[in-house]
Amino acid sequence: MNAILAPMDLATQILIVDDDAGIRSLVSSFLERHGFKTDTAGNPAEMRAKLTGSRYDLIVLDVMMPGEDGLSALRKLQNNDGPPVIMLSAVGTDIDRVVGLEMGADDYMAKPCNPRELLARIRTVLRRRARNANEPSGAGAGEGAPEARNLGFAGWRIDLIARTLHDPARQPVPLSDGEFRLLRAFVEHPRRVLTRDQLMDYAGGSESEHYDRAIDVQVSRLRRKLAVGDAKAELIRTVRSEGYMFVPAVQRI
Repeated sequence: MNAILAPMDLATQILIVDDDAGIRSLVSSFLERHGFKTDTAGNPAEMRAKLTGSRYDLIVLDVMMPGEDGLSALRKLQNNDGPPVIMLSAVGTDIDRVVGLEMGADDYMAKPCNPRELLARIRTVLRRRARNANEPSGAGAGEGAPEARNLGFAGWRIDLIARTLHDPARQPVPLSDGEFRLLRAFVEHPRRVLTRDQLMDYAGGSESEHYDRAIDVQVSRLRRKLAVGDAKAELIRTVRSEGYMFVPAVQRI
């Protein structure tokens, strides 16, 4: 039975980056049969060259490549606000997965992977990105959430529409899509203990994968981004056996 095409598929361009020509061809052909447009690159340098001339909605990026590996390529993508990334790796332990997520990947799959599972993960990441891009300020925040475009906390400023964050010195702080969604969940529910399940619902939506460690990794990454200026200030508190609390007061500005 053929999978039902999601409307987004017909206009979605995916870049597949892998040094194995056979895998590039297999993944590309499968995704194109399911309505996506695809392009391929054999290494990170070729990927970056293609990114300068074309727009891609998502990148499927192999980890184990000769020369520059996928993790190094991912780091450069995150520094330049690149598209969402799903990592593929022949090394599929929890530790490797955590490293990939910690470096900014939106998802991580072990190779060899089931093409239908990859298809499902791609659609989940794209739906999540589209939902967050189109969601009005305050939507999905829950009862009592401040409905404002700009929120401030401890000298920081977050613009929920432009999806930007500025530190107390008014310098922009780049955030990955996952980091922004997590910070938004915190600022819209300040001074409340949020469980990992709640954070996954708020930050990832109902289609997010229920993987507790992924939330811990995202929180760790976000804490590092917020550790500027007075690095001793505790903005996100770990509440043992319960979850996390966003400590500072949040104001509409």
